[in-house]
Amino acid sequence: MSQSVKVLTLKKNLNAETSPEFQQDIAQIMTSGAKIVLVDCQNITFLDSSGLGSLVLAFKTLRDVGIKMVICSINEQARMIFELTSMDEIFEIFPSQDAFNQVIFAKN
Repeated sequence: MSQSVKVLTLKKNLNAETSPEFQQDIAQIMTSGAKIVLVDCQNITFLDSSGLGSLVLAFKTLRDVGIKMVICSINEQARMIFELTSMDEIFEIFPSQDAFNQVIFAKN
């Protein structure tokens, strides 16, 4: 994986309780020199409105400093939330890290 891509693998559900830790991780990534942040959600079994709001805030914050944020490996419950809120039209979502890597390497 390229140095310009930073993978952030979420270790637990993204909700009101875990959102502050996620935002701290995003703040650290902003100073890492990454051009793309891949948020891997393979360990997420539940995403609530606070978690979705946290993802949107991270997306906007990173975009404002020129860093692209993409998401991979969301489960069916999270996918439904993204679709119901039309966030699937905002976020670029990949089925897996491998699928993301194939697209990135195809562009290089």
